[in-house]
Order: sequence, then C-alpha cells, then structure tokens
Amino acid sequence: MKEYTSLRLGGPADWLLIPRSAEELIQAILEARDNRIPVTIIGQGSNILVMDEGIRGLVIRTARGLQTCHVDGSMLFADAGVMMGTAASAAAEAGLSGIEFASGIPGTVGGGVIMNAGAYEGEMSQVVCEVSLISLNGEMVRMNAEQLEFGYRHSVLQDSEWIVSSVVFSLKKGDSKEIRKKMTELNRRRAEKQPLDVPSAGSTFKRPANGFAAALIDQCGLKGYAIGGAMVSPKHAGFLVNTGNSSSDYLALIKYVQKTVEEQTGIRLEPEIRILP
Repeated sequence: MKEYTSLRLGGPADWLLIPRSAEELIQAILEARDNRIPVTIIGQGSNILVMDEGIRGLVIRTARGLQTCHVDGSMLFADAGVMMGTAASAAAEAGLSGIEFASGIPGTVGGGVIMNAGAYEGEMSQVVCEVSLISLNGEMVRMNAEQLEFGYRHSVLQDSEWIVSSVVFSLKKGDSKEIRKKMTELNRRRAEKQPLDVPSAGSTFKRPANGFAAALIDQCGLKGYAIGGAMVSPKHAGFLVNTGNSSSDYLALIKYVQKTVEEQTGIRLEPEIRILP
C-alpha cells in the first residue's frame, strides 16, 4: 500500500480495485459482501497511515478511477475520485468562486467531504450542496449538507458505512483571473510553510479547542524529533513526515508526541489522519 499513500508507508492489501464507474463500484461491493470479504475505501491515500501488516480483504481506491467533473451553471459536479485541486481548477476555469481553498489539498473530493477538509479559512461544509452515497448493500441515496452534520474535520459519514460516489458543490460567480490569482497565492503560502518535499499525510493532528497543534508541539521542543524514519518536520511541527519505511515508527511517533504534549500542556492531541487497519 505504500505505492498508494502519500506517506509512502504500508504493507500489502489482499486485493486492490480502482473502479471506473459507480456501477463497477456497486458490483465490487456486492461481490465482496456475498463472499464475506471486508472492504476498505480509500481515495488518494493522502490522509491515512496503513500499518506494516497491510490490509486484509478488498481495498477500493476511488482516485484515478471515478473521475468525471463538470460545471452546470453555478454548480460543480465531481465524482468521489476527483482530486480537490482538479475540482478547484474546473471551478476557476468556469469563473466559479468558493472552492479556492481546496486547490492545494492533496486529496479527493470524496475524502474531503468525509472529513470536512479545509484550509485557509475555507472548508467543504461551506460549498458542498449534496452527496451521492452507496451502502454496503448496493443501495444509493443522497444527502444534503444539513444531513451530513458537518463539524470541524468531521461529518456524519465518518461514523457510517456509506461510500461517497459523487459530490455537488454550490459556488458563486466570479472572475476567473482573480480566482486563479487567489489560488496561486494560497499555494505559495502553503509551499513556504509546509514540508511538501517530504512524504507526509498533511497535518497529523486536529486543532485543539484552545490552541494550535503545531504551536503546542513546537512549544514542547519536538521539532526535528525522530523515531526511526518518522520525524516531526523541522519546517512545520504539525507535520509528521516519513524518511524511512516503517509504519510502526510513524505510529510510535504519533503516540510520543501525544504523550509529551499532554504531559507538558495538559492538552490531548487527536490524530487527524486515519490509521488502517
């Protein structure tokens, strides 16, 4: 799985499928159910840590598979596997504003909805209008933004077995040139502050109620601290980066940072990344 995660970590899966349509996705889910094969859904793999033992059963990867993206009026329609940056670029091309914040987020729109991804004062809850979902029984339903119960880096989908098939965004008319200018500026700020040249899963921890994870980690003197090939980025303490090949090292570093920050500040950091299995 290291070939399918931004951390470049993870042991083997039993099976990997990249479906090309919602119909293929449903067929795979039903066949797995009928054969009692566990199913794990991933997008681009930019927000997950797959352990060294790998994943048993079938892994379905929406990225590079479910790729349809088009604009109709002020609405942007995107399959779950469409990259956030691709969706933002399609909106900019059509002169639609509101999703500029997503241009540098290295994940899919499906994963973005599930975790209510965001950056630079923007998040999915502000622009998602409707989501098409598939159950493990092959049933298809739609949920609107209110039903998704968005919260900070959270949606109701995190607590369910529903699989995102596609997303509808409600955007505002704007000037393509100004929209692209804003996207360029946000990406410049991202490149200046974040360790984009080293494998990572983005921000490792959620923002606590009374502070910022990166500031707390830095305050505890952990910048540059390493366990094996896993290291707290010297550039941005909120990023735990990978310079080796051990998921166990990375998980150990997550736990060490949590323990140290809680002992020194009384604040318990919660991981933003998804740990599999």
